[in-house]
Amino acid sequence: MTTAPAPTKARLTETAARLFRQKGYHGTGLSEILAESGVPKGSLYHHFPDGKADLAVEAARWASAGMLGIVDDAFREAVDFRDGATTLCFKLAKLFDLHPDWRGCPISSVLFDGPENESFRQVAAEIFESWRARVADHGARLGLSPEEAQRRAHHLMFLVQGGWTQARAQQSGDVLRGLPAYFLP
Repeated sequence: MTTAPAPTKARLTETAARLFRQKGYHGTGLSEILAESGVPKGSLYHHFPDGKADLAVEAARWASAGMLGIVDDAFREAVDFRDGATTLCFKLAKLFDLHPDWRGCPISSVLFDGPENESFRQVAAEIFESWRARVADHGARLGLSPEEAQRRAHHLMFLVQGGWTQARAQQSGDVLRGLPAYFLP
């Protein structure tokens, strides 16, 4: 039994997200996205009237939804914030090890590498804030005060972003696995 191809918009989005992560915004051409997704050019502009810029924002939001899923999975069965945060670091390390061709964070490789554009910066800020807020929500659910949950969520997100960059430099997910040593007490 064969599976039906993903809807056109989803194929474009997922292909673009993968290519942007690998090659960055400027290193990825629309013709490459179209060829790899198997979608005709007219369909691209039907779903993304502003072309590559619209597609980049959609790809970043799609990648963000995946990250939020990873956060939720990491904290789902955690006994406390530290346990969930440690699990998150290990999940991200595994993801890093499985995808050594990724150029960087799926959001920054698209939105910060893209055109100097206030709307790109704003979408990136909204996405990063949604990650921090989700982590803080889990912290509060696990018994931290709202203020402490916010503080730890900020700290964890700073560690993760910096850790991902360091992991790229060292070509090792072990950097991410080591982040729990730097958690707040």
